[in-house]
Amino acid sequence: MSNTHRIQWFDQQIRESRYPNSGHLAEQFEISRRQAQRDIEYMAESLRAPLMYDAKRRGYKYEDNTYMLPLLYMTDDEKQVLKYLVHRYRQYNYDHADAAHRVALLLDRFTDEAESELYGRLPVFYADPKRMQTVLMLTEAIKQSRAVDIVYEGRCLSIQPLRLRSRYNEDYVEAYSEQDGEQRQFRLSAIEQAALTNRSFTDQPLPTPSAAQGEAPIRKPFVAKVRLHHPLNGSSWNGFTAVAGRDEDGLQYEIEFYDTDAFLRQLMASEWAELQSPKWLKEKLKRAASELLARLNTEA
Repeated sequence: MSNTHRIQWFDQQIRESRYPNSGHLAEQFEISRRQAQRDIEYMAESLRAPLMYDAKRRGYKYEDNTYMLPLLYMTDDEKQVLKYLVHRYRQYNYDHADAAHRVALLLDRFTDEAESELYGRLPVFYADPKRMQTVLMLTEAIKQSRAVDIVYEGRCLSIQPLRLRSRYNEDYVEAYSEQDGEQRQFRLSAIEQAALTNRSFTDQPLPTPSAAQGEAPIRKPFVAKVRLHHPLNGSSWNGFTAVAGRDEDGLQYEIEFYDTDAFLRQLMASEWAELQSPKWLKEKLKRAASELLARLNTEA
């Protein structure tokens, strides 16, 4: 049961002049005294409830009886959005990552999962509806050990999803591919279609992934020198860590990246003045741009 029900019960007890305390709350909902006290602290600190402890009656009352709890109910659609954001904040690993992880715990409170508090600045995520639906479907498939049929980069595949990951500013699902006979990671942005099947794979032993298929070793990022049109306000350029150079106008930045394809897509979609290095990245960008122009000319 979420703390929403506990808070509403506690509020009602106060309004009925029953002077509830953490012991009453713990007994009513069969939780620990420590958990109950966190609920009371949450009411006071996050919901701004004017709680006052009455030592004589050993319970709480409101200093201001006109206080009303904020609306704590959410629709199912709103909860689905929150679950998606919980996933994104949990996997975020760039600027202000610690704050993002704490926010994931805070949002879990409203999806009946966990609790915490909100601190610091937060990154903003664009909740793409299609991506969000894919994440929720894969989450359900993982819980129920069910296979999923996908169209991935033009191929029709059946996968057995194992876990969701977010690496290098991209979302992935780690899954066993029935067609390829191997465990690999699939980029969610490249999944064109996805459908949950009734096929269960709980009784099918999965192959042990090789070292190359397992966790990627920690390595140094690539660094691109890019001149921008305007100076950055922070230390991030579209989610990639950026360090200002020593040029006079302050427009040259060293931008770190791990996933070359993801960085190339960002270069294709963003505004910048000059890509100075590395040479191999400039060549890859030229080839990608040439292929795009060739396809456009063919269509014309």
